[in-house]
Amino acid sequence: MLDLKYLREEREKLERALKNRGYSLDILEELDALDKARREYIKRANELRARKNEISKEIGLRKKAGEDISDLLEEAKRVEEELREVEEKEKEADKKFWELWAYVPNIPHESVPVGKDSNDNVVVRQWGEIREFDFEPKPHWEIGEMLGILDFESAAKMSGSRFAVYKGLGAILERALINFFLDTHRKNGYIEVFPPILVKPESLFASGHLPKFEEEMYRMERDDMYLIPTAEVSLANLHRDEVIPEEKLPLYYVAYTPCFRREAGSYGRDVRGIIRVHQFNKVELFKYTKPEESYIEHEKMVQDAERILQMLGIPYRVVLLCTGDMGFAAAKTYDIEVWAPGINRWLEASSVSNVEDFQARRANIRLRRKDGRKEYVHMLNGSGLATPRVFIAILENYQQKDGSVVIPEVLRDYIGFDVIRP
Repeated sequence: MLDLKYLREEREKLERALKNRGYSLDILEELDALDKARREYIKRANELRARKNEISKEIGLRKKAGEDISDLLEEAKRVEEELREVEEKEKEADKKFWELWAYVPNIPHESVPVGKDSNDNVVVRQWGEIREFDFEPKPHWEIGEMLGILDFESAAKMSGSRFAVYKGLGAILERALINFFLDTHRKNGYIEVFPPILVKPESLFASGHLPKFEEEMYRMERDDMYLIPTAEVSLANLHRDEVIPEEKLPLYYVAYTPCFRREAGSYGRDVRGIIRVHQFNKVELFKYTKPEESYIEHEKMVQDAERILQMLGIPYRVVLLCTGDMGFAAAKTYDIEVWAPGINRWLEASSVSNVEDFQARRANIRLRRKDGRKEYVHMLNGSGLATPRVFIAILENYQQKDGSVVIPEVLRDYIGFDVIRP
C-alpha cells in the first residue's frame, strides 16, 4: 500500500506511475471524491462535538441560575442525532476509501524502463552457452513420458488438466532439486522456514495478493482460508505488526512450500507438460531490509538465484521488467529465464522483486532506528527457484540421443545416480 502523500502531495508522480503501468486514472477521481467526503464528514463531526460540549456547559450554567433548559435539551438531542449520522457516513466513506486505495499499485523505481508489456523488457545479461544438438531435441513432456518419470494421464484422472504425477526417478529428481536449493541458500546465510500453506485473508492482504488477485487463488470457503500461491505470502507475514530493531536488519529467509494457482485467464496457454500448472513446488527467498540498503540487497538476491542455475549448468538470462509487465506490489523486478531447447523458448524460473515499503505498510512492519525513530522496512522476495521450469530445463538441456538424460553433477549426491535411462 502506498503512502497517502502520493495522492495529496506527489500527485504528478502517482499519475505518471499509473499511466506507465497501464492503469486508468479514473480510480484517482473516485479516491479524490471519497477523500473529500470523509474529510468534510470529519470536519462536520468535530463541529458537532464542539457544539455538544458548549451545550453541556450552558445547561450547567442555566441549571445553577434556575433557568429553563428545554430549548438546550432539544438542541442537544438534534446535535446528537446528526453526530451519529455524520459519524456513520464518515466511517462508510473511510472504509470505501481504503478499500479502493488497496487497488493502487506500487510506484516503479526510476531505473525501471517504461513499456507496455513483455516486448519492452530489457535483457540485462545472459549466462551459459546454448547447446547445439546433433539430433532434434524433444520437449520435456515427451522425454518425461518416455522415461516413465512424468505421468500426465494419471494426474488427469485424479485432478484434471494442468497437474502432473512425478514417478520413480522423476520424484527423486524433484525432491533433490528442493533440497539442493534449500541447502545452497542456507549456506549463503538464509534462515530456513517451513510455514503454513493455508493462510487467512488478512495475510494475503498484507502481501498484496488481496483484494486484487482473488480469482487467482484457491479459497477454502468453509474456513475462510486460502491455499498460498507462493511462500512470499507466509514470509511477508512473519513479522506482521512488529517493530524490528535496526541492528537486526537485514533478515534473510528461505522457505520451501507447494504453491497453488488457479491460472485464471490463461486457458489455452502452455497446456502441455509442466510449464503452467495448478500445483507446483517452489523455494522462496525473502528479505527484510533498511530502506537505504534494499536495492543493494535486491541485486544480491538476484545473484543468489543465478548461482543455483550456474551450479546446474543451465543457460539463462536476466531480464529487467518494464513498467507495464511488473507485478502489482513491485517497485522493480528481474526475471531469470532458463533456456528450454525442446520447446525452443526462454521460460521464467525466478522473479525477484523489491517492493520497498508497499507490503510493510499493509502488514504494519517497522524498524526502530538507534535514535528511536520508527519507519517502515523494505521487503524483497524472489524465487530461488521454482522447480517445474528447472526440471524442464534439465530434461531438455541434458537429453541425449539415446533418450537418456544426464544428471547435473551437483545433484548426483542427492539422487544417487548419474543418468536417467529409458
